[in-house]
Parts: sequence; C-alpha cells; structure tokens
Amino acid sequence: MGVRLPNPSVPADPYRILGVSPQASGAEIKAAHRALVKQHHPDAGGDATTILALNAAWEVLRDPERRADFDRRSTVAGPRGPKAPRAKGSTADHAALELWLTSVYGPIDRALAQVINPFAAQLKQLSADPYDDQLMELFCTYLEQSQQKMLKVEALYRSAMAPLLAKQFSLQLYHCFAQVKDALVDLERYTMGYVDSYLRDGRELMREAKRLRTALHQAKRSFG
Repeated sequence: MGVRLPNPSVPADPYRILGVSPQASGAEIKAAHRALVKQHHPDAGGDATTILALNAAWEVLRDPERRADFDRRSTVAGPRGPKAPRAKGSTADHAALELWLTSVYGPIDRALAQVINPFAAQLKQLSADPYDDQLMELFCTYLEQSQQKMLKVEALYRSAMAPLLAKQFSLQLYHCFAQVKDALVDLERYTMGYVDSYLRDGRELMREAKRLRTALHQAKRSFG
C-alpha cells in the first residue's frame, strides 16, 4: 500500500514512493509522507530501508526547486504516480471491492463524519470562553468520544486488506483518518495547557481531513 522501493538501475520516482500524484499539493505530500513513515516505521514492524526511501522522496518533493527540477527531467517519461480507480478487473475483483466498500470504507466514513462534522460547532462553543470549566468539559468530552471512534476506525481499517482495485483509495483513506488522529492529539494538548499553537495545528489538521474526506467521496464515484 504505497511504497515502491527504487530500483538501483533507474532513477527513483519520489511520487511513486510516496504514492501521490505529480499534481499533489504540498499538504498532500506531507500527509502521505507522515502516514507512510508511521506505517513502515521499524517500531511498527517496518524496516529501515523503506524509511530511507520515504525520507529521500520527501526531501525531493518538500523543496520547490528540487521538485521542479525533478519534474522537468521527468517530463519525457509521461504521467506518474497513482491513477484514478478504473473499472477493470474480474468479477471477483469487483465483488471484493464492493464488499470492502460496504464493510470497511462505509463504517469508517460514517465514523469520520461523526468526528469531523461537529468540530466547527464544538470549537465555536469553546471559543466563547475557553477558561469556562463547563465549556471546556464539553469540549473534552467531544475529544474523548472522538478518540474512541478513531480507535475503532483504525481497528476496522486493519481488519481487512483493501482489494486490488482500491489500493490507492485505501491509502487516501488512511491519510484522512491519520489527519483526524493527529488533530485530536494536538487539540487534547491544547486543553491541558492552553497553548495556542496546538489549537491552530489541530484546527488545520481537521480542515485538511475534511478536504480529504470530500476527495474520497469524489474518488469513490470512479468505481462506478
């Protein structure tokens, strides 16, 4: 799901290694790198070679000049990176896709909605007076319930391997809920010390997760 280690005989394609499109935004590339490093870290059962490849790809794509230089040198190679899901495959492939969308993606998407959609209202309510104990307690309850939902989301995601036709879609889903998890961590840190940078980062991560969820809805239509 995502990482394709470079062949020493050919130039490494950082887009393929991070599983992103050449048109990906800086935020999308950063999210992909973060998610894959977490997934393939040695502490999670990964290996150092993969981490080195991920970091090398990130070093190229994070720098606008190096990224532009790579793009110029690779133009003749044609389009790279993940392609939109295509309606190809056997009947069994499509059956597996339908089952995964119904039993894994569907419940995860509903759980994400229960966390992402109320966030703006929850934050607005807290903003009325962050030092009000009752308002803070309500916000902390929302965070705690959301964290419990995300534990179930991650367990469900890992319970079934994505079918071949949904490999890239599955990686995008992982990026989405990873953003939510990171947002909840920063927001919880804010509640413990009122450090504004944690609130700002948590808010931006949640906004990015909302955008990614919308993109997933659009990508799902490509399955037909």
